[in-house]
Amino acid sequence: MEAIEEQQSKRGIRPLGIEGLSYSHWVLMDYGDVIVHIFEEETRAFYELEKLWMDAERIPFGGSGR
Repeated sequence: MEAIEEQQSKRGIRPLGIEGLSYSHWVLMDYGDVIVHIFEEETRAFYELEKLWMDAERIPFGGSGR
């Protein structure tokens, strides 16, 4: 989570809100058009969010920090 905040901060982008820090099983970072979900492994397996979006269009993401 800190790495995401740091990289976005370098670009002048700040989250609109962050939820779940007190529980830390699932942290949500709201950047407006982009929502970042950070899960513990067990929590991710339980919710299986990918299944909700199975039919959604895929958008390539390089992840290179550009």
